[in-house]
Amino acid sequence: MADLIAAEARTSGSFPTAHARRRYAIVVSILVVLALVFGFALLAWENPMPVGSAGFWRIAKLRMTNVTVMAVVAVAQAVATVSFQTVTTNRIITPSIMGFESLYRVVQTGTVYLFGIAGLVAIQGVWQFGLQVLIMVGLAMALYGWLLSGRYGNLQIMLLIGIIIGGGLGAVSTFMQRMLTPSEFDVLAARLFGNVSNADASYLPLAIPLCVAASALLWLRARRLNLLALGADASRSLGLDHRRELYIVLFLVAVLMATSTALVGPMTFLGFLVATLAYQFADSHDHRLIFPVAVLTAFTILAGAYFVMRNIFYAQGMVSILIELVGGTVFLIVILRKGRL
Repeated sequence: MADLIAAEARTSGSFPTAHARRRYAIVVSILVVLALVFGFALLAWENPMPVGSAGFWRIAKLRMTNVTVMAVVAVAQAVATVSFQTVTTNRIITPSIMGFESLYRVVQTGTVYLFGIAGLVAIQGVWQFGLQVLIMVGLAMALYGWLLSGRYGNLQIMLLIGIIIGGGLGAVSTFMQRMLTPSEFDVLAARLFGNVSNADASYLPLAIPLCVAASALLWLRARRLNLLALGADASRSLGLDHRRELYIVLFLVAVLMATSTALVGPMTFLGFLVATLAYQFADSHDHRLIFPVAVLTAFTILAGAYFVMRNIFYAQGMVSILIELVGGTVFLIVILRKGRL
């Protein structure tokens, strides 16, 4: 325990130099300004009432639901992806590799396949949202418990089987989609893209506490995440119960990813892009510094993409299309300029 306390104390050092502190402050300030600008633009753009009037805020209140949804998704995707990449010691993979989004697609496709469009409408509601989150988390933890508790269990096998399960679920959903009528497929396709408009305001009283609680617990374990980033052997030698911490982090990641996916649908590339940019922007290994940058980056990207899609392309929140298009380009530019992950 003494080794663990000492190691946590050593990892608490934020920056080695004043230049690094100044750079981090500038990055956070820019991200805060961009987040506020895009957030306010979503409330004020093409608002017919004068800014500050009662009518303006009445219309802005109607738009606030989408902004709140984007904030929830930004926190969930950013914190979950950074934490997942830490425990797997790999900055390429994301939590979606465990099949959350494939499971979401199977549930949505299977509902339309079995019950038609009326069935898709029938599964909407708070208890259905909670049930979907519970199923995703339950399956994820069953997979973790099975693959990590055996004699030969290890994280690499778990990730490999997660990929296989995700691919299998994707094949099942694709097969069912081919059996749908054109009108059914058209309605289903709108829900299979990451779409802020998919979210129902009635989901937020459940989604917000889940997201806040899981993110807060991961924030409180930031120093232990710093140790986990050193690898299993190094963290054990410093007195950390690696397997216990691994279970806890994976459970919290599962809660965040299940909440985000059930709320708005698949956002495969968002977490990957946000985590990659956060590592570059923060230029630190301390998770207490990486988490805020990742969350601000995620919200800025989501709000900016939503603003462009809604007001320029009139696509009503199909943000995943723009994120996939622009995100890949930005990622390649950052990697080529930096020369490393």
